[in-house]
Amino acid sequence: MLDASQAVIVVPTYNEYENVERLVKAIFDYQPDIHILFVDDGSPDGTADLIKNMQKESKQIHLLERSKKEGLGRAYIAGFKFALEKGFQYIFEMDADFSHNPKEVPHFLEAIEENDLVLGSRYINGVNVVNWPLKRLLLSYYANVYTRIVTGLPIRDATGGFKCFRREVLETIDLDTIQSNGYGFQIELSFKAWKKGFRIKEIPIIFIDREFGESKLSKNIMWEAMFLVWKLRINSLINKG
Repeated sequence: MLDASQAVIVVPTYNEYENVERLVKAIFDYQPDIHILFVDDGSPDGTADLIKNMQKESKQIHLLERSKKEGLGRAYIAGFKFALEKGFQYIFEMDADFSHNPKEVPHFLEAIEENDLVLGSRYINGVNVVNWPLKRLLLSYYANVYTRIVTGLPIRDATGGFKCFRREVLETIDLDTIQSNGYGFQIELSFKAWKKGFRIKEIPIIFIDREFGESKLSKNIMWEAMFLVWKLRINSLINKG
């Protein structure tokens, strides 16, 4: 049985004051021994101060403060380096806004016992997305089809951000070379893990759009992902992937 105290959930935050306290409670309800690392990009709404107050009640809550907002990818890279330095064996990605359901955390830990990277998939069993407008849903779905065709990456949901890595995966990938953010960041990490021969498993999740706060999605993030997949394909063909 996997020791959950060796796992940490990395949660990037920017103006998530309304969500972080509820999120911590929900995660600990389903997995009491796990650690949570918040990576806050200078939230002006007091998110970091609230997390500091929660730290007084639990040594399993960690906070990495950054002075400014630099994007999702940079926040995760900082969180990964922190987690590796502290010796965690299993490292999650998870959103702060409850679009990723905390009750799925034990399922990830079960799956990671026999795999190196576990991906929460919205599209492995049909389409499991709640509260998205049809236009956004179609964009996401066909972006994943596009990614699969261009790169050959054999997964249904390459753009999802609910993941669990064995530390060996992140140790093998040169994190300092990853420049993408958002969807592109998720695609690039999974692609590099796949090309290095790690065992990847998708498990089904239901994605529910946020109730509080504002989405961080932008057109730049979508364009970045569109061009990134060709870069990954070309680099892999010339043995740079």
